[in-house]
Amino acid sequence: MKGRVLVVAGSDSSGGAGIEADIKTATALDAYTATAITALTVQNTQGISRVMPVPADFVAQAMAAVLDDIGADAIKTGMLVDAATVAAVADTLDQRAPNVPLIVDPVMVSSSGTRLLSGDAIDTLRRRLIARAAVVTPNIPEAEILLGRTITDVAVAATALLELGPRVVVITGGHGAGPTVRDVIADQAGVVALEAPKIDTTSTHGTGCTFASAVAAGMAQELEARAAIARAHRFVQQALRTAPGFGHGHGPLNHAHPIEDR
Repeated sequence: MKGRVLVVAGSDSSGGAGIEADIKTATALDAYTATAITALTVQNTQGISRVMPVPADFVAQAMAAVLDDIGADAIKTGMLVDAATVAAVADTLDQRAPNVPLIVDPVMVSSSGTRLLSGDAIDTLRRRLIARAAVVTPNIPEAEILLGRTITDVAVAATALLELGPRVVVITGGHGAGPTVRDVIADQAGVVALEAPKIDTTSTHGTGCTFASAVAAGMAQELEARAAIARAHRFVQQALRTAPGFGHGHGPLNHAHPIEDR
């Protein structure tokens, strides 16, 4: 086992997304995961019926407890609920982990349409976390919210998101049209795309969490950002191909599949 990842995110009772997907993904990639849970959710493959936020000071204390003892080689954020939690997370990073690579998955709305980040928290997320991120991993709808406009060219949008301050932007392509999935990467070296045939499946619950956690595991293991992103892209594709088909809605991925280059 190599690499310590601290994940700050919500818990998914169905096990397909959130903290549960984060732990499974990092473990499959031979990294260690510690957690600070921001919310409990009542959900299954058909949607979310209830969200119970964890107090922001409790989230900060959980982060501090881990960082002061186990430490972290990468930190990944997911569902952060509200502005108070975003600020508490950012303050804790300032105080205890200013130089640890931060991977921000800007979770805003669930695939079933439930809002997972309050509207007043979006600007705080931009200023306090995305601005300091090593990698930010929005899907296309999330990138549109962050930019405040409709995206017509994903490469242009990824480059525009760099202006918010992150070192690397990846706009994941699962929401894109056509038979090919394109994850578009922008950094100071330019823009590249990772492509794969789109897999015809309803087992897509937790793809964003899984991807971002795979990136975090790679960076905790001292992979360069583009290498960590490329491995995460392969991991998600294989997890989709081998998904178990559980549930009556959008089912979970197969986080336990082997990958040749952990």
